[in-house]
Amino acid sequence: MRISAKAEYAVRATLELTVSPDGSPVKGTKLAEAQDIPLQFLEHILLDLKRAGIVRTKRGARGGYWLAQPADTVTVADIIRAVEGPLAYIQDLPPEETHYEGAAKHLRDVWIATRQTLREVLEQTTLQQIATGDLPQGVTDLLKEPGALVARGDTGSYPALG
Repeated sequence: MRISAKAEYAVRATLELTVSPDGSPVKGTKLAEAQDIPLQFLEHILLDLKRAGIVRTKRGARGGYWLAQPADTVTVADIIRAVEGPLAYIQDLPPEETHYEGAAKHLRDVWIATRQTLREVLEQTTLQQIATGDLPQGVTDLLKEPGALVARGDTGSYPALG
């Protein structure tokens, strides 16, 4: 899975709102500077988050953005869906609507399992947990898996079989 800049920026911006003192409004320029996000791009992201009911906004000198819901109820999955749509689609179809023949006939099951794994991590992890570093046990368990911190597939080459 590839996390887009839009999704990553959305999570980072909402984390800044999470740690805002007293939940007070934060100017878009301050959010952009704090996370080194291009302001124009961030404004489009914040609009998507507003439409999804994740952030609120107020114009004016005392205006800005703030979370519309408590940070302990907003998950990473909520944010990604707000700016990107469903977590796992295969050529514009949900995995359960794909159909394959021959040697690939069980590929649908792999896509469904992949989506479920994403859900298990992203739907259980809230902004509050990330901001405090108190990640869910399921996430910390995955971080302890051998090879969790090892990048794979970045070289563009394949290992020799044998």
